[in-house]
Amino acid sequence: MIELVIADDQSLIRMALRNLFNGEDDIHVAAEAENGQEAWELVSRLRPDVALLDVRMPGLDGLEVLRRISRDAGLAATRVVMITTFEVDDYIFDALSNGAAGFIMKDAPPDDLLRAVRLAAAGDSLLSPDVTRKVIDAYAERGTGVARPHPGLAALTERELEILRWVATGLPNDEIGARLFISPATVRTHVGKLLTKLAARDRAGLVALAYRSGLDIPDA
Repeated sequence: MIELVIADDQSLIRMALRNLFNGEDDIHVAAEAENGQEAWELVSRLRPDVALLDVRMPGLDGLEVLRRISRDAGLAATRVVMITTFEVDDYIFDALSNGAAGFIMKDAPPDDLLRAVRLAAAGDSLLSPDVTRKVIDAYAERGTGVARPHPGLAALTERELEILRWVATGLPNDEIGARLFISPATVRTHVGKLLTKLAARDRAGLVALAYRSGLDIPDA
């Protein structure tokens, strides 16, 4: 059973999400929060498998809650999925840099929301390819235009580098495997090696690293 904490300042959104997730046999909404401070207190106490956080909330925003979760060693097993009503949001890249396992729109189809939580709980991630591409473009526009390759890239095999580029598209393991004609388990093994070699906390960290390093990201 996936234990889930939902945080959103709109009661109707919380109700819709609660009804969606509690209608599934493998997901249980352990608690709900209407602001960031409450979300942080609930996550700290309950240590859920997944926290679904609205980006913009009164008091502490979702990003600050994410940062606190990422810094707390006792919450290393808690995965965070950020939700927003904005298709292009200045916070998306910051969320990835701070360890978010996914970023999804509130008006996404129910199946996408369910999949995002399940993938996060399994240690995978889900980012809309459209959103991911816009993140890349936005990062390039506000950057210096000069790539800062991570020193660990030199230690990667050609296959690992290829997997890293595909991870940066935001696609989950099964879809990456389908494109490369390898099994999801093989992709998972490569991702594990990438996390170790590049000292990244999670997949989102790999995504941010790939952007900063100026890698050529495939079209998802």
